[in-house]
Amino acid sequence: MGSYLPETREGRADMLASLGLTGPDELYSVVPEEVRCGSLNLPEGLSELEVVGRMEALASENVRFGTVLRGAGAYRHHIPAIVRTITSKEEFLTAYTPYQAEISQGVLQSIFEYQTQVCELTGMDVSNASVYDGATAAAEAVLMCLERKRGQVVVAETINPDVMTVIKTYCASRNVPVVSVPAASDLGVDLDALRAAVGPTTAAVYVQSPNYLGVIEDMDAVVAIAHEAGAKAIMGFNPISLGILRTPGEYGADAAVGEGQPLGLPLGFGGPYLGIMATTKALMRKLPGRIVGETTDAEGRRAFVLTLQAREQHIRREKASSNICSNEALCAMTASVYLATVGPEGLAQAARLCAGHAHYLADSLAELGFVCKSNRAFFNEFLTTCPVDADQLVSALAKRGILAGLPTHGGILWCATELNTRADIDRAVCAIKEVCDL
Repeated sequence: MGSYLPETREGRADMLASLGLTGPDELYSVVPEEVRCGSLNLPEGLSELEVVGRMEALASENVRFGTVLRGAGAYRHHIPAIVRTITSKEEFLTAYTPYQAEISQGVLQSIFEYQTQVCELTGMDVSNASVYDGATAAAEAVLMCLERKRGQVVVAETINPDVMTVIKTYCASRNVPVVSVPAASDLGVDLDALRAAVGPTTAAVYVQSPNYLGVIEDMDAVVAIAHEAGAKAIMGFNPISLGILRTPGEYGADAAVGEGQPLGLPLGFGGPYLGIMATTKALMRKLPGRIVGETTDAEGRRAFVLTLQAREQHIRREKASSNICSNEALCAMTASVYLATVGPEGLAQAARLCAGHAHYLADSLAELGFVCKSNRAFFNEFLTTCPVDADQLVSALAKRGILAGLPTHGGILWCATELNTRADIDRAVCAIKEVCDL
C-alpha cells in the first residue's frame, strides 16, 4: 500500500514553490479567518508498529460471536480465500468510475462480466452495476416503473422493513403514493388484499421472496395479479437462494432486485454492500446508473464501452429520473469473483446447505417449544414462537458466544447458512435448552 503514503517534505515544498506559495496555509487565504477551525490539536504521529498495535487493541473490544443464528437482511456466509486475494489487489481497490472508457478496459470488463453473471443468476435480460445496496435497488426499481398515467406503487408488508422505509423515502420525494399490503395468517402476502390494492393507476408491485419472515411467496400469483392490471412486477430475492429456487425471469417478473452482500461480501458493520438490479429488455433504457457493453475496436479486437451511463451527470438533477452516480465497482467485482469461484454447482450446494441447516434448526427448536408461525415453505429463515422472554433469551445466549435470532413480530426470526453445521446447531440448541431451563 506504499502508493497511499503522503508526499515527502521535499515533494510538498516543490509543489508549493510551483504555485508561488511558501506554506499550505496560503492555500486557504481566501477562506475568512472566522470560519477556519484553527489548530486541530492532533496527537503526534505513530509508527506503523504502533498503529497496528493501537488498531488491534481497539479491534479486541469488538464482540465476535462463534455462532450466528441471525439473518434479517445480512448473512454470514463462507467467503473463499481467493475472493479476498483478488479483490485486495491495489489496482482493483483504487478503481472508480470509468470516465475515460478507452483507458478503463479492465474496469469495464469486470463490470461487463458481473452484469453477465447477474443476468444468468436472475434469468433477466439486462443488469446494471451502479446501485449502493439492496434497499436502494428496490426503491430505484419502483421509480423506474412509473409512467405518466401510472403513478402509484403497491408494496407487500412482508418485505424487509428497512427496504420499505427506503422505498417510502424515495417515493415521498416524488409524491408517489405507496400502498402497503398486509401479510396473511401464513406470513405470506395476502393475495386477496394485493388484488384489491392493484388498480389502473398502479405502476409497480413489489414483493420479496423469500420474504422478510422467511416464507417463499407465491410469485406466480403475484406476477399474474400485477400483469392483469397492467402493472410491472418487481421481485426481491436472496441471491444464494437462486441456486435452488426459481429465478425472477422464470416467474415472468419485469424487474429483479436484491442485496448482493451474500456473494462474497463480509457483514462489515452494515456495508459497503451491493444493490443487484436486473430487468427485461423493455425496461433497459430506464435502468439507472451504468451498463457496460461489448464491442470491437478499429482493429477488430474485443473491447468494452459504456453502453448506458448515468444521465444524471449530464442533465439537471431536478430533471433526472435517478441520482445514482457511482458504479460500485469493487463490490460488484467481489460478487463476480465469488460467483466465478463457486460456479453454478457451488452456488446450488451452498443454497442446499443453507436450506438443510435451517430446516434442521427449525426441527430442533420445535422440540423445545419454539413453534414455526407458518406452515409455508421457507429457505434459510423462519419465524417461531418463543416460550420465554425473547430479549432475555438473546441476552443470555450472547454471553455464551451465540447470536440468537432476531426478536420480531411477536417471536424470533432464526436463520442458518452453510456455516452453521449440525454440530454447531446441536451446541446452540443445548445452550438454548439450558437458558430456557427446559
